[in-house]
Amino acid sequence: MPATRPVRLVVVMDPIDAIKPAKDTTLAMMLAAQKRGWDLWYAEQQDLWLSDGVAFGRLRPVRVRDDLKDWFELGEAQTAQLGSFDAILMRKDPPFDMEYIYTTYILERAEQQGALIVNRPQGLRDMNEKVYTAWFPQCCAPTLITRNMADMHEFLREHGRAVCKPLHGMGGRSIFVIDQGDKNANVIFETQTEYGTRYAIVQKYLPEIVTTGDSRVLVIDGEPAPYALARIPTEQDNRGNLAAGARGHGRELSDRDRWLVSQIGPALRERGMLFVGLDVIGDYVTEINVTSPTGVRELDKQFKTEIAALLMTAIEKRLAIAT
Repeated sequence: MPATRPVRLVVVMDPIDAIKPAKDTTLAMMLAAQKRGWDLWYAEQQDLWLSDGVAFGRLRPVRVRDDLKDWFELGEAQTAQLGSFDAILMRKDPPFDMEYIYTTYILERAEQQGALIVNRPQGLRDMNEKVYTAWFPQCCAPTLITRNMADMHEFLREHGRAVCKPLHGMGGRSIFVIDQGDKNANVIFETQTEYGTRYAIVQKYLPEIVTTGDSRVLVIDGEPAPYALARIPTEQDNRGNLAAGARGHGRELSDRDRWLVSQIGPALRERGMLFVGLDVIGDYVTEINVTSPTGVRELDKQFKTEIAALLMTAIEKRLAIAT
C-alpha cells in the first residue's frame, strides 16, 4: 500500500438508508475510516459479480456523518475490479444462506486479486457461529450438536435444563429453553431437527443469563476490546439478544473474559478474522460471531471509546505486511 495515497475501502452491507445509525456498528467503522482520510465506497450484495473469474463491483463513493437524521451521502455508481481496492469490509447481516456463500466466493476472488477482505471469506464459510465453538471445548458449557432426538432427550435428562436452537439462526430467533419433563420437548426437538433430518444444537442452560446477561466480547485481530456489552433479558424472555428486547449495558472485561480470548483469539487472527464477537454467559462462550458482530456504538457511547478505530489500525497493519 503506497504511503502517498489514502486507503481505498469498500463496505459491503445492507441498505444504508435502512440502518439504525445510533446502534449500527458498520456506520461506526465507516466513520472511523473516514476520520483517517480513507476513501470509502459503498456496495450491497446485489452489486457484486464475477466475470471470467474477475471480481467486480458496482460501487458508489460514500460520505458518512454521525447524525441520526442525515448519516450518509452517496455519489454516482462506478464499475471497478474489487481486487484493485486495498480492503473490503464484508458487513452483510445474516441469514447465512446460499446467497451469502456465493458472495463469499466473489470476495475470495477479490482477495486473490489483491484486496484484504475483513472478515476473510473462507473463514466466513468455515466458522459457523454455533458449530465453531466445538474447536474450543475448554471454553464452552456442555454442548450437543445432533439430528438425533433421542440423544437430545438424554442430554436434557442429564442436565435438567437446556437451550435448543437452530444452527442457522440469528438475533435470538427460534431459541427455546426446555426443562426436564416439559411436555413441549418433543415438538421442539422435532421442529428444530425437522424430524431428525437437520442438525440443531443443545446447550446446558446457564442461569447467569438472568443476572449478568449474555455478554458480547469483541475481538479485534485476536485481541479483546477493552469492554464487553452485557445484554440482560427482559423478565418476559429468556433471550439475551438486543433484537429480542434485551437491555444492553457495558462492563469491564473479567479475567475469565481475557482467558477465553487468549484461547480463541490466536486462531481467529491466524485465519484472518479481524472483527469477531464472542457471546459469553457466565464463564462460557456460547457462540463465536464472525459475520457482522455489533455492540460498538453502545460501548463507545458509555465509555467514550473508539473501538472501530482499533479495527482500522489492524487493517493498516495487515496492509503494511502485505506490501
